[in-house]
Amino acid sequence: MVVDLTGRPGPSYARIALGLLPRRRGTALPDRTAIRREAVIDREHLARYDRVCGFRLADALPATYPHVLATPLAMRLMSAPDFPFPLAGLVHVANRITVRRPIDAGSRLDLSVRAAGLRPHDRGQQFDVISSATVDGEEAWRGVSTYLRKDRPGEGGGSRGDRPPGPAATARRRVPVRVGRDYAAVSGDHNPIHTSWLGARLFGFPRPIAHGMWTKARCLAALDGRLPPAYSVDVAFKLPILLPATVDFAAARTAGGGWDFTLRAADSGRPHLTGSVTGVTPRPGT
Repeated sequence: MVVDLTGRPGPSYARIALGLLPRRRGTALPDRTAIRREAVIDREHLARYDRVCGFRLADALPATYPHVLATPLAMRLMSAPDFPFPLAGLVHVANRITVRRPIDAGSRLDLSVRAAGLRPHDRGQQFDVISSATVDGEEAWRGVSTYLRKDRPGEGGGSRGDRPPGPAATARRRVPVRVGRDYAAVSGDHNPIHTSWLGARLFGFPRPIAHGMWTKARCLAALDGRLPPAYSVDVAFKLPILLPATVDFAAARTAGGGWDFTLRAADSGRPHLTGSVTGVTPRPGT
C-alpha cells in the first residue's frame, strides 16, 4: 500500500504519546510505503541545519539532510495504530546512508519511506526504516535506520560499554545542553528525551541526551571537504551523550581511501558512536 503524504505534516508528540497506551497491536510490520512528491528545499532551513550540525554553508545537501526531510514520513508510519511497537521507547541503534550523487538545494525530491526486516535481537526485536530520495526519477540518496524494541534488560543494541580499537583522538569538543533543543528545531524530532530533563528521566536518563542523527551529522561535518561525491557512511550508536558533555572525535584514512571514525566520552574513553565511510560507484548517467 502506498500512502501519499504530500503536503501533510508529521504526527505530533501528543499523538505519539497516546501510542504508549495499552492496545492490541499487530505482530508484523505493515506493508505500507509513505511518499512525499516534489519536496522543495527551504534554503533558510538548510542554512540553520548546517549551522546546528557544523557543516559549511553550501548549496549541496549534507548527507544527513534528506533524513530530516524523510523523518515526518517515518514518524507517520511508526505511529500508525497497526504498527507493532509504540514509537516512543524505540532505540535507534544504527544508521546507513548512501549518497549516489550530490544533491543540489535547488532539486525537487521525491521521498519514500517503508519499514522492513523485522527480526529477533538478543534484547528484543529490531527492524529497519528504509528511506529513499529520487531526483528526476533516479535514486540519489538512501538511508537505512535500524531500531530496537527492547523486551529484555540492557542498555541498547550491542556491546555499548566496549572500547573497540580505533584512531587516536584528533579533536575535543564541548557539547552544550542546548544542542538537543537546537537540533529538535531544525529536524522536527521533539522527542522529550532530547529536550526536557523530566522527559529524559521518564525514560531512564538522568538528563537530556543528544540526538543520534545530530551526532552522526557532526562527525560528517568534521570530514567536510574530504568525502567523495558518492559514498556510504555507516554508524553504530553506542552510549548516549548526556548533555552537556565533552567528547573526543577521531578519524583515520583506511587502506581503501575511506574513513574510520569514532566519538568517545572524553573522561572515560567509552564510545558514543563508531562509523566508517566507503566509496560507492555512481550509477550510469549520474
